Amino acid sequence: MGISLSGRSFLTLLDFTPDEIRYLLGLADEFKRMKRTGTPHRYLEGKQIVLLFEKTSTRTRCSFEVAGRDLGMGVTFLDSGSSQMGKKESLADTAKVLGRMFDGIEYRGYKQSVVEDLAKYSGIPVWNGLTDDFHPTQMLADILTVQEEFHDVRGRKLTFFGDARNNVANSLMVVCSKLGMRFCACGPKELWPEESLIEKCRKIADETGAELEFTDDPAIGARDCDVLYTDIWLSMGEPDELWAKRIELLQKYQVNKELIAQAKPDAIFMHCLPAFHDRNTTVGERIYQTFGLEAMEVTDDVFLGPQARQFDQAENRMHTIKAVMYATLK
Repeated sequence: MGISLSGRSFLTLLDFTPDEIRYLLGLADEFKRMKRTGTPHRYLEGKQIVLLFEKTSTRTRCSFEVAGRDLGMGVTFLDSGSSQMGKKESLADTAKVLGRMFDGIEYRGYKQSVVEDLAKYSGIPVWNGLTDDFHPTQMLADILTVQEEFHDVRGRKLTFFGDARNNVANSLMVVCSKLGMRFCACGPKELWPEESLIEKCRKIADETGAELEFTDDPAIGARDCDVLYTDIWLSMGEPDELWAKRIELLQKYQVNKELIAQAKPDAIFMHCLPAFHDRNTTVGERIYQTFGLEAMEVTDDVFLGPQARQFDQAENRMHTIKAVMYATLK
C-alpha cells in the first residue's frame, strides 16, 4: 500500500516514519527535476494557503510563496502586524476562521505550542516554518542536499558545531535518528540538546541503526565527519546582550579550514543561513568593532570554498516545501 500524507500537518519530524520522510524526499527530487526542466506542475490549482510570520524570513517565505504558486495555489502573507491573532482575537478563534477560508496554513514564529494549536483548531493541514524548538522544513532540504552529494545517507556522520540545543540542531538530531545516520552534537555541554529529546532520539536510533554522539571537543566532532554543519551563535529573538557570552562559549567551535581538514577528504560544509562569515552586514561589522572578529561561526574561506553547499540547501527549501504542501493537500 502506498504512502499517503493527505490531510496531515507537518509540525515536527518526530511525527513521521523513516519511510514517510523518504517519500517526501523522493517527491522533492521529482519537483526539482520538473522545476529545472520547466515542466508545469500546477497540481493544486484553485487551493488557497496563508503564511503566518511572527519571525522574519528570506528563504522560508520565498520558498513557500514560489512553491505555492508553482503548484497553482493562491498565497496570502500575514506578518505579526497584519493579524489580530493573540492580540484582539484568540489563537483558537483565528485558527477556526482561517480554516474556513484556506486549505493550508504555514506558521513561522516562537512557541511550538502555537503551531500545534493552529493544527488543533483549524481543521486543515498546518506546516511548521520554524519555531523555537523545531525547523522541520529545513531538515528536508538539508537531507536532500546530503543525499545529492552522497546518495545513500545511512551511516554518514553529520556534526553540528555550536549551540547544539537550538531548533536546527534539535531537528538535525531527529532526522538523523530517523534515517539511520550518525549525528554528533559538538559544543559546550551547557548548550547540548535537552535530555528529554535525546532520549526520544535514542529510542528511534535503536530501531534505525542511527548513532548519537555528544562532545565538547571539536577534533572529535570533525573526526570521520561527512557533513560539518553550523548555525549563527545567537538565535532570532535572543537579546544582543548575549553576544559576549556566546562568543566566549562558541569561538572554539568555529568551522574554519583547520577544522574541516580534520574531517573526511570529501566532507561538505552546510549552513541554514543567514551566516556571519564576513563583515558585510551591520551585525557582522558591529561584532568586529566590539570583539575584533572578522567572522563568527564560519570563516569566509570555508563559506566560499569548494566544500560549501549552503546555497544548494537554500534552493532545496523550495523543492522540499513544495513536496510537503503537495503531499498533505492533494
